Amino acid sequence: MQNNIQENEVILTEEEACARLSEQNIIRLEKLAELKSAGLNPYEITKFPADTKNAEIADNFGEFENKDVCIAGRIMSWRDMGKANFIDVRDASGRMQVYVKTNDIGEEQFAQFKKWDLGDIVGVKGHVFRTKRGEISVHAKEITLLTKSLLPLPEKWHGLRDKEERYRKRYLDLIANPEVKDTFVKRSMILREIRNYLDGQGFLEVETPVLHTVETGAAARPFVTHHNALGIQMFLRIETELYLKKLIVGGFDKVYEVGRIFRNEGMDSTHNPEFTMIEMYWAYVDYFAMMDLIENMYRHLCLVICGSDTVIFKGTEIELGKPWTRMTMREAVEKYTGNKTAVGNELIELFEEHAEPNLIQPTIIYDYPVENSPLAKRKKDDPAFTERFEYFINAWEFGNAFSELNDPLDQRERFTKQLEERRKQEGGSTAALDEDFLAALEYGLPPTGGLGLGLDRLVMLLTDSASIRDVLLFPTMKPDLKGQE
Repeated sequence: MQNNIQENEVILTEEEACARLSEQNIIRLEKLAELKSAGLNPYEITKFPADTKNAEIADNFGEFENKDVCIAGRIMSWRDMGKANFIDVRDASGRMQVYVKTNDIGEEQFAQFKKWDLGDIVGVKGHVFRTKRGEISVHAKEITLLTKSLLPLPEKWHGLRDKEERYRKRYLDLIANPEVKDTFVKRSMILREIRNYLDGQGFLEVETPVLHTVETGAAARPFVTHHNALGIQMFLRIETELYLKKLIVGGFDKVYEVGRIFRNEGMDSTHNPEFTMIEMYWAYVDYFAMMDLIENMYRHLCLVICGSDTVIFKGTEIELGKPWTRMTMREAVEKYTGNKTAVGNELIELFEEHAEPNLIQPTIIYDYPVENSPLAKRKKDDPAFTERFEYFINAWEFGNAFSELNDPLDQRERFTKQLEERRKQEGGSTAALDEDFLAALEYGLPPTGGLGLGLDRLVMLLTDSASIRDVLLFPTMKPDLKGQE
């Protein structure tokens, strides 16, 4: 069944639309050849003295009125009025109307200008004025073609509302939907503010290896690669935890890493095979100190980024500013099921099925069974449980924290059990114990609180984004094989 596409009230089939694009591409290539033959190759231009952003002019018209400016950007629209034309030029800050007239730039230059296309990148020198209709504009004295666009910009019917195409060709999404950029500007602000906050608390940002020589017995599946010079198989990291705890062994008291993590697993609205994790470790404190740290950091981020201590997510007001609810896993299961006796894997299953879906407002769930907490310290008064917590918002887990296990014998035993389970599930598994990490524990890890949080989910929350793909500039996508078969 063919899809019909509408262009200027004309219904086109997909094949006709593609052919139309191909025709425009040919026309633009011919225009480029004409420019080159006239010695006007735009790709030879190496710089342009743009000194003003469009938003500066729009926001401060009184300061710029009648003053000369130099702007640059992409032509997004064109109104042809014969010997006078209006074009919209968009730069990184926004759009600006430009008035181009034959008498001002000369007939020869104007004739060249009329052959340019939407999508071309231009530089404009001129003075700022307000049109009779009241629109702030730049009256061009000179206009220069800086880059020729060989493909037409996507129309509203093509490549903009198709989310797969928008994610696959984010550069076109940003051109056609400039509001999308706001999410990624905010993402950068969030990351910067996390760094500022942790630095202000005395943490040191560090970097640890992405390529690991050992596939651990952890549940997450790694991506596998090969190091040619060493002749060994290597694994892209699934966490930064073990290296960061080695640094605590080595004498650092507070460290964190903003790390790209790779997990060879499924994809959905909250999971991408590569994502950003922020892990932090703090010597001589327990998991309660990490609860206070993360609650205060989220409250701070919300105030700085959103200007409020509440945020609207999927139509629900999330109150990050109020004290977060804190419950043990056992208390949460009892609250939502009435079960008071469940332990171990049964408790975990009851929590995930009945309690977790109710955790809409920020909630810290702590004291997890040892069965699913191989890196957390056991509770002294109840060794079946560990000093571990996760915090939930909108029924999603946003972060995971422990009083870190620093008993090397207990850690070896738990790693070994985890490894055995992995090998039972996967015949021929190459997973192994990380002997270097276990050796580091034997030298002595001080009592330590540790926490890891996913940056992408946090950005989704603070930007009210429904999918992780909306907060990743270039999410992982299946290759587009259309036209290659």
